[in-house]
Amino acid sequence: MKLSKMKFKITILFALLFSGTLYAQNNAQSLLKKTLNKMTSYKNFSSGLSYSMVNEQNNIHEKKTGTILVEGDKFRIALMGQIIISDGKSMWTIIKDSKEVMLSTLDPNDPSNVSPTKILEEYSDYHAKFAKGGRKGVVKTLLLTSKKKSTFNKVTITIDASRYLVKKFSLYDDDGNIFTYDIYNFKADVNFPKGTFTYNPKDFPGYELEDMR
Repeated sequence: MKLSKMKFKITILFALLFSGTLYAQNNAQSLLKKTLNKMTSYKNFSSGLSYSMVNEQNNIHEKKTGTILVEGDKFRIALMGQIIISDGKSMWTIIKDSKEVMLSTLDPNDPSNVSPTKILEEYSDYHAKFAKGGRKGVVKTLLLTSKKKSTFNKVTITIDASRYLVKKFSLYDDDGNIFTYDIYNFKADVNFPKGTFTYNPKDFPGYELEDMR
């Protein structure tokens, strides 16, 4: 085979591989956008929630299960003896064992009080691609990275591509911490009782409130 023909074939192969990579990346970005649009189209939603925080270097393995209710910027999370309520601006952390309530200003960068919608919104401009082995089947996993400085250097999101529904997401920071949220029993457009996203002292008699704002 002549050298010119060999170069031509290699050039074509490289072009096909490169275009295929771009196509896969564009598909991942498209899936992320469609999922964000779908999730934000709901008035609200509720789901079961499994939260874990792992740091192998420091031998930390924490896991909690509970429920999460979300409506716009508001949320209510119940996790094993703890209730977190936010009206989108303030946050009440209620600890049942000690009958304490800590009132603070909501910090959107704190991984312990985020919602799936917030994660999608914050990282929608990240570079998205399919994680290794994450393209097969209906449930797909995206790897999100950014060149900009961020609280988390890497994010993975697992999506049910048939419903554009987030099933799981993990946040990785520079300290080796991995925060993972598994979502199940998802229900959209729920009729939440009035006052779901505000703290009512009458619901927690005998609790001491500490204002940390």
